Amino acid sequence: MTIKQLSWDIDFLKNNPAFQSDNYGIPPDARHINYPIRMVRYWFIYHFLREESARRGALNVCEIGVDVGQMLGFLKAAVALGGEKVELASWDAVDAIIREDILTRVGYNQFYQVDLESPEFALSDAKQYDVMILTHVLEHLFKPEELMNKIVHHLKPGGMLIGGFPSTPEFAAQSREDKIRPTARKYGHVSVFSTDRVRRMAKECGLEVEFLSGAFFMRKKGFFLENTKWWLRFNLWFGATFPNWPGEVYWILRKPL
Repeated sequence: MTIKQLSWDIDFLKNNPAFQSDNYGIPPDARHINYPIRMVRYWFIYHFLREESARRGALNVCEIGVDVGQMLGFLKAAVALGGEKVELASWDAVDAIIREDILTRVGYNQFYQVDLESPEFALSDAKQYDVMILTHVLEHLFKPEELMNKIVHHLKPGGMLIGGFPSTPEFAAQSREDKIRPTARKYGHVSVFSTDRVRRMAKECGLEVEFLSGAFFMRKKGFFLENTKWWLRFNLWFGATFPNWPGEVYWILRKPL
């Protein structure tokens, strides 16, 4: 089995200035780490975009759940440190709370401030996207499949929906979800996903699973082995080889032409 992410560049992770920001959830005493596994959530999405841009040129992107723009900020920092450029035509932002001043400085273009689970949720019918991003968003929704079905018609034929979230083996997913929902805080985790659920969501939305992989064996903030390339590569190999291992999964769902 060829694991394509093992051929992707990780060098730009080292000394990435994005790590020094409070926005990325890395505590100050762990920001000296060279290859923090926590950052693979942005690393996977960057490489999905990089490969898509190489095929299609400038991309119209819609990111749902932008917070303060960590994804676009990471992408720009990666390119500045030698990563391949991603050609962008536009990058729009969707979230329940839009910090327009911050997102404008990062480089976002159009803004949609909307409750993702509201019956009134809607994006502009006049715009379709090459890429839509859902990174660590769906686990915060009670009915994530409903959002997927609402947004998929904004995706161009041949476009891709990309994202990732924490994952649990299928046999334990429902019991885990039943356990966390009663005590979840506002905007906390309320949905639990397995690789099987990803495939079911894709089928329900009429999308094809192009890529689906786990991300790591173990993640621990500030762990000394995260200073080494081999530890990150081992975790990427393990995630790809054992995608049902409890951790995180990342995926590309493609809309047929």
